[in-house]
Amino acid sequence: MRLNPEQRRALASSETMDREMVEIIRAKSPAERLAIAFGMWRSARRMIESILRTQHPEWTGDAINREIARRMSHGAV
Repeated sequence: MRLNPEQRRALASSETMDREMVEIIRAKSPAERLAIAFGMWRSARRMIESILRTQHPEWTGDAINREIARRMSHGAV
């Protein structure tokens, strides 16, 4: 997939991390970094679940979980 210059700039700016934050993360152990990533994943999952339960009160728990998996896997599931 080729990105045009505007798309490349948008991607670069969205992925740029503050130098101080980079140093903080580098100082963490692999286990600490994994714990941070898991916490972020768990938080994202809870937010999506809350939105779906509000938007679709008629959906079953299984339907909610399938949609969460679809969204968090970018449609791969």
